[in-house]
Amino acid sequence: MTAKRKLVLSIFVLAVSLSLASSPTSRAFADDDLKSRLETKLVPYIEQVMAAQEIPGLAIGVVLKGKIIFARGFGVKNLDTGEPITPESLFHMASISKTFVATAVMQLVEKGMVSLDDTIVKHIPYFKLADERYKKITVQQMLSHVSGMPDVEDYEWSDPQYDDGALELYVRSLADLELISGPGERFAYSNMAYEVLGDLIAKVSGKTFEAYVKENILDPLGMKESNFLRDAVSPKLTTSPHIRALITEVSSVYPYNRMHAPSSTLHSSAHEMCYWAIANLNRGVIGETRILKDASYDIMWKKWSDAFGGRSVGLSWFIVDYKGNPTIQHSGGDVGYSTNLVLLPEKGAAVVVLCNEIPGPVRPVTNAALDVILGLDPEMPKMQASVPVCRALKEEGIDAAVSLFKKIRREESGAYDLSMRQFFFIADGLIETGRTEQAAEVANLCIAVDSKDADGYRLLAFVHYMSGDIDSALDAVRQGLEIDPDDEELKEYFEQLTQMQAEKK
Repeated sequence: MTAKRKLVLSIFVLAVSLSLASSPTSRAFADDDLKSRLETKLVPYIEQVMAAQEIPGLAIGVVLKGKIIFARGFGVKNLDTGEPITPESLFHMASISKTFVATAVMQLVEKGMVSLDDTIVKHIPYFKLADERYKKITVQQMLSHVSGMPDVEDYEWSDPQYDDGALELYVRSLADLELISGPGERFAYSNMAYEVLGDLIAKVSGKTFEAYVKENILDPLGMKESNFLRDAVSPKLTTSPHIRALITEVSSVYPYNRMHAPSSTLHSSAHEMCYWAIANLNRGVIGETRILKDASYDIMWKKWSDAFGGRSVGLSWFIVDYKGNPTIQHSGGDVGYSTNLVLLPEKGAAVVVLCNEIPGPVRPVTNAALDVILGLDPEMPKMQASVPVCRALKEEGIDAAVSLFKKIRREESGAYDLSMRQFFFIADGLIETGRTEQAAEVANLCIAVDSKDADGYRLLAFVHYMSGDIDSALDAVRQGLEIDPDDEELKEYFEQLTQMQAEKK
């Protein structure tokens, strides 16, 4: 998906880091009527957010002390059919899939079949890159995103592979790539590395990646409807992906490709993801079933590297402080889906939020649920200005949209999120569906609203880049740097694009 490509990933990362800013420690942990508080505090919050952002569907599950205490569906599976979401509705989980990869690897470590210090080539001799340093990459480095591996640029969702050999074929296709840093040197999020790990799991276990995870994790935990294989999930339970392309619409592209199963393609529900949360909060145990030894969690949730936005990274999981409380978490986003899972190990609590749209409000809804659990009242979020503004752009044209945006800034700024960054997801959705001219119009709208904000030119550069027009992308970056010469992100884009331009010539 284009939203995962490097030029967009850093934008998404920034948005995540801003949303995790610390605040004062909460009051005492949950009271006896937590279920009632979730009904009276959280449900109205979710309903207001979904209405304000025109979200098609969302499901949430809340776990406390080994039990599912709240599970609810909101909205619809598909805007065209209107079938309601339930806690059993299946969503594409995107990057939360990686937490299952880490658990599978740790199972093999416990059996003595793999060591975290093993090099990848020990188990996959055909793994090669156009950089001799690849031979030193270890299992642990891939799990904690410090392998130096680049990220995937094209997931080929529109041309998916379904056969058993797709993962190995993908790993063999990496031979022309170079590392972006030395193994172990620095954090760089890599979906590609997880595809390699999935192939390692397959080769060491003698099963396909999907079969191994189903037999050793999903089925033992009672996650009977969950599966990494799209063809194996129930059509009656699946949701449809939606994108914000000026207005919310059903995506023509479904995010599935077996080459990218380990990083992205788990299908699951709020209900069954609660089982996953319980098993992890219990350090590998649910009911009479144990999937990992207790000590393995000391390794998985150990800080292996600093990440972004005040985060640390363990083995797949991110370690983050939320209002004075340590959390273990992972989020995800692909074409049409947004997901989030947060564990509060010291409290025995967890929240999972799944949405069949990107961008979806999974993080603010998660935080609202965490606040209720922690005895706080969730603060209602501001409405996104991009929702009415982009609708005006679609229905009345750019002049009307610019006029509306300026009016909102002038008269209702306290009620709206006015950041330009929210328009990146909309432009990405338009590009994903081949509407690059409309994407450029969104960028020009941002520039017309505030020509002194570098983000408008940043967005225009992204649109040109994704359209293959490197020269125009460079011009837009130069204009952005004239406004903000110290913008590190724009300076990095300038270097990347200059190099691309030189290579093209």
